[in-house]
Amino acid sequence: MKQLTLKKIFIFWYPLAATWLMMSVEGPFLTAIIARMIEPKFNLAAYGVAFSFALIIEAPIIMIMSASTAMVKGGESYIRLRNFLYSLNAIITGMMLVFLIPQVFDFIAVDLIALPQNIADLTYKATLILLPWPGAIGYRRFYQGIMIRSNKTRRVAYGTVIRVITMALTAFSLFHFTNLNGAIVGAMALSVGVTFEALASKLMCLDIIKEVKRVKEEKNQPSLEYKEILKFYYPLALTSIIGLGVHPIVTFFMGQSISPIESLAVLPVVNSLVFIFRSLGLSFQEVGIALMGEKLENYKLLKKFAQITGAVVVGVLAVIAFTPLAQIWFSSVSGLSPALTSFAIMPLLILTVLPGLTFWISFQRAILVYSKITHPISKATGIEVAGIILVLFIATHYFSLVGAVAAALGFMIGRLAANFYLIKPYNNALELQK
Repeated sequence: MKQLTLKKIFIFWYPLAATWLMMSVEGPFLTAIIARMIEPKFNLAAYGVAFSFALIIEAPIIMIMSASTAMVKGGESYIRLRNFLYSLNAIITGMMLVFLIPQVFDFIAVDLIALPQNIADLTYKATLILLPWPGAIGYRRFYQGIMIRSNKTRRVAYGTVIRVITMALTAFSLFHFTNLNGAIVGAMALSVGVTFEALASKLMCLDIIKEVKRVKEEKNQPSLEYKEILKFYYPLALTSIIGLGVHPIVTFFMGQSISPIESLAVLPVVNSLVFIFRSLGLSFQEVGIALMGEKLENYKLLKKFAQITGAVVVGVLAVIAFTPLAQIWFSSVSGLSPALTSFAIMPLLILTVLPGLTFWISFQRAILVYSKITHPISKATGIEVAGIILVLFIATHYFSLVGAVAAALGFMIGRLAANFYLIKPYNNALELQK
């Protein structure tokens, strides 16, 4: 894309942003439905824990979108990365099956996290229903990366429209026509939605795949070997594993904190709202990789775009968090009781700046992935997780903070630590590209 402008970046980016926005709506939508069903506090807690388990198991596959955006350049690289995807999908699905062995699950959920038995039972059923989730996520993100590289970002959005529609229809049908528990309804809606999106992504990518297979790799480029894929992808996978692995740890600390059930119930609701704004930043990583140019000629323009949009999303979230709109969102939209709404306000206030930090780290990661220097990304995530755990431990054990408040502080301080750590590798990558 020659003579890049802010307008052209926006046109390329907005379908991806819309995709993430639509996905971010899933959380508030499903928690709002669960909050209106029987025993909402227990079901919200079980749904949140089950979702965190599914996230950590899918973690190794999430970055496959960045890999396919950066690495699929012709028929040979497509086939090798696709085979890599299939192998990784098989591994993570097997891991989830092992996790679902009742003795293994009970040890983690009851013995380690100390979930009450009724919530643990609901969590097990919801996690079982989420079994297709990790593989479907990997499958659709692989093909979405190919669409992004081919400048077909609108197709990515179309697939997510299918996901949201099928998810909503499933949730509404189960809500109105069954007596299933809320956690089960939420899990079934997620699994159905992401499965349909994965199938749609493959179908929309068929013509692109035909063109890709016709392209022979550049003669001056060495063939893409599995060892090279693993070397490139391992730090990215480790980043996701470390980053998403923190969710069960946060659940553990909240289970040991003041007001544990209330914290477990409200945190997914708060995170769902904040994720709507964070999603815009998360969608920018692949934009940076795809539009950077051959020799970073579009770097300054992309950086300016990230700064402007990051400031805007923080401003909009702040308007909600620091005004009565927060009360309206949590009570009227999310369906929380007055008591749970009061629990949700303070974590939201703390997390207001997080979407801006997400834009920052997405751009830092884009530069590093573009430069094929991926190991600092996993180190930064390790620092972030260490910061979250340290803050949680101190806040719950020495300051006796409510679990949800401690978690919000941990998320903010951990992300800041990661951002600051990446400054030096980011600058080094820029120097290498000059």
